[in-house]
Amino acid sequence: MHRTLATRFLSLFLAAAILGAPTEALAFSRVKDLVAVEGVRDNMLVGYGLVVGLNGTGDSLKNAPFTQQSIQTMLERLGTNTHGQTMQTKDVAAVMVTANLPPFAAQGTRIDVSVSALGDAKNLQGGTLIVTPLYGADSQVYAIGQGPVSIGGFSAQGDAASVTRGVPTAGRIANGAIVEREVGFSLGRESELRLSLRNPDLTTATRIATAVNSYLGSGVATATDPATVHVQVPMAYPNGVVGLLTDIEQVKVDPDEVAKVVIDEQSGVIVMGSDVRISTVAIAQGNLTIRVNEAAQVSQPAPFSQNGSTTVVPRTQLQVDDGKGNKMAVFRDGVSLQSLVDGLNALGVGPRDIISILQAIKAAGALQAEIQVIG
Repeated sequence: MHRTLATRFLSLFLAAAILGAPTEALAFSRVKDLVAVEGVRDNMLVGYGLVVGLNGTGDSLKNAPFTQQSIQTMLERLGTNTHGQTMQTKDVAAVMVTANLPPFAAQGTRIDVSVSALGDAKNLQGGTLIVTPLYGADSQVYAIGQGPVSIGGFSAQGDAASVTRGVPTAGRIANGAIVEREVGFSLGRESELRLSLRNPDLTTATRIATAVNSYLGSGVATATDPATVHVQVPMAYPNGVVGLLTDIEQVKVDPDEVAKVVIDEQSGVIVMGSDVRISTVAIAQGNLTIRVNEAAQVSQPAPFSQNGSTTVVPRTQLQVDDGKGNKMAVFRDGVSLQSLVDGLNALGVGPRDIISILQAIKAAGALQAEIQVIG
């Protein structure tokens, strides 16, 4: 009896503890997902090279003279003089090679490279990139690229038809470049860190600084603007700057954002944030559509008629749609995103018309959000 009561009491206690424990909102994010550390960044590399081994799908040297010059220069370095001679090869293509050098990449590590045709090559399938230096913004060589090119598309053609899928003139080389020079940046010597917000917002920056100070128990973090949070590295912190970043990266913060509506007019895509609100507004949507169909008919004279002639008689059909079936909807003050979408869908409004409606609501001052048009 006593054991049963104790078991029930323990079960009730655990249930109360679970229900009473604070739960994190789904909107909470880690600091590492919201900010980037100043100085810890990729560096873009670019180079010019040649892809060889193409099966007649390379550059035509007549239309791409830079390809012929590159071939001659390459052969000269290998001890072959071809100046003054006419080249007919179509198995070589001039390409631009690009790559991103990750932060703290050491000498000897490998990175991926992208290869894109520069001339009139039709396909890079089966080609091999030969040794290509990759330069940084300071004109220094940071990596050397070489290897077989892999493409995601293909192209095939016959005498009367052809088919192309994807982009056969661009590809990638996995681990196709070796890092030869390191970027000079010592994170461990820094005494102050600058955290740059990926989505600048003053409220989010203040919350990050408050959360970091609460975690460390001191006022080392300060939000200086909507995009930057300064963090002073405490003296004798375990593992120094690396240990500090490792700890504060896992701190949870509830980010805030500006109410925004993003519109892509080319594709008709509309993305609205959850904080978008509108004031009381009435919306009616309707278009005047006129369709004109021409169907000419041939009029023949009566049989055995001596005075009649064949004539073409025009026949025109007109259809007018003035949108009488469309209705007007009234949206009350503080309407949420869900109500707005449901109301517009009830009117039978398509994405293209929704774009015009949202812009008109913004012009009327009833949309409490920022509209960003892309495309």
